[in-house]
Amino acid sequence: MPDGRGPETNPLAELLGGKGQAIDASVPSVAFVAVWLAADALGWPQSVLAGGIAAVVVAGGVALWRHRRGERPRAVAVGLLLAVGAALLALYTGRAQDFFLPRIVANAGSLAAWLVSIAIRWPLLGLVVGALTGHPTLWRRDPDLVRGYCRASWVWVAQYAVRVVVFTGLWAADQVVALGIAQVALTWPLVVACIAASWPLVRSALPPGHPGPRRPVVQES
Repeated sequence: MPDGRGPETNPLAELLGGKGQAIDASVPSVAFVAVWLAADALGWPQSVLAGGIAAVVVAGGVALWRHRRGERPRAVAVGLLLAVGAALLALYTGRAQDFFLPRIVANAGSLAAWLVSIAIRWPLLGLVVGALTGHPTLWRRDPDLVRGYCRASWVWVAQYAVRVVVFTGLWAADQVVALGIAQVALTWPLVVACIAASWPLVRSALPPGHPGPRRPVVQES
């Protein structure tokens, strides 16, 4: 019988999903850069406006498609609102690179939140997986899972740190096209990599025979 440490299917991959939503987050940025670049090449004075409209339209289309597929309303709304806010900011400043500023702020905030969650031993990975398994906080009574989630959370910290460093550098250098490329390269590939790397780290903290994240082993206090 599997002991929770063999080469079984990655349960976190099944729970957290794949690259779908991460790809959705990249599409509005690609639309913004493509339309802004085309409008700028054509000499249009409102290239930032054109790019912003394209991003919002694409984000709206993605949100509608996701909603019809029964996706969680919060996830759908966040993606759309982020695109709208980014477009309005870029339009207000007149700087195309500022379209990516909300992404930088969001990643910096996520970086801080994940670090704090590890420090207080309420790792966000555990909260996410717990919510998806129907045991929001039961894993907190399983010291092995707590330790495993803390270990694996460092992978997610690293992903946010990489994004903040790369995005901030490109934003400061006014590299709009490079920001669009980085948005794609550092979004869904990193998410997929984090999901793949998380389970081995969680599993390394579990003793033989542990049933895994779906069934926390509760220790009575």
